[in-house]
Amino acid sequence: MAFAIKAELKDPQAQMFSFAARKTMYGGKHIAEGDTIFVFASENEGGQGLVARGIVISSETTPRRPDLERQTPRVSISVRRTATAAKRVGRNELKRFKDWNDGRPETELNFKFYRQATDKIVGISGEAAAFLDGFF
Repeated sequence: MAFAIKAELKDPQAQMFSFAARKTMYGGKHIAEGDTIFVFASENEGGQGLVARGIVISSETTPRRPDLERQTPRVSISVRRTATAAKRVGRNELKRFKDWNDGRPETELNFKFYRQATDKIVGISGEAAAFLDGFF
């Protein structure tokens, strides 16, 4: 399984990224060292969507707080960039894919990242990973 993260990036051109205690959804909590991850600069924070593909070089689950009954799993990861996006894909390019049951990789990404606009780590299908590979 491949993964994608949407987050604020201080330096979208960096060769290494660190993300502390990030929210996970759609299987994102299963991310592990060696996994492929696509890095999106969050448009909520002034970013422009997909910026990099990378390899997870470390992954650590944030312990659950015993005083909270419900909480979203969180993970801290470090990522080494392996490629820089050559074409743009983000909210504007994906927003027209709204038929949640059409099976398209564009729709999967729109649903997982932009239906609920919070920054997060998500698991993505092989089809969505292959679609994103086309932007490098």
